[in-house]
Amino acid sequence: MTDGAGFIIASTGLIAGNRNDAFNLKEHLQTAFKSMKRLGLVIEGAFFNADKAFDTKAARKTCFNHGLIPNMAENKRNRKGNKRGRKRLFNAEVYKRRFTSERSFAWVDKFRALLLRFERRDAYFLGGHHIAFALINLRHLIDAQ
Repeated sequence: MTDGAGFIIASTGLIAGNRNDAFNLKEHLQTAFKSMKRLGLVIEGAFFNADKAFDTKAARKTCFNHGLIPNMAENKRNRKGNKRGRKRLFNAEVYKRRFTSERSFAWVDKFRALLLRFERRDAYFLGGHHIAFALINLRHLIDAQ
């Protein structure tokens, strides 16, 4: 997860590569939101900007329960017509600002050693990612000056 400026502020645990993006999303979001609150970050009222792959009922409910505003484009999931019921919250202007997050994620992919998992232990793999996150956040600080 990133903030509005592209700084990486939270990460989820490891997920197997043969799973979809929304696998165990509720548990991962709860863990990330609780850790951000424990660090003293105020997340109430913030937008949780995510793409269509994360548009699930459980993810939206988890965001509401932690005081965030879910801003995810609706995933049609093979529907031809409109879904009945109340329209979902979606702000297209805020959604356009996802580029800063996507840029940060692309920078993580530039670390080639992290693209393929050669580590035998999960802790080593996550440690490598945390080092990459720190370097990306430092890059943001240097670019801002």
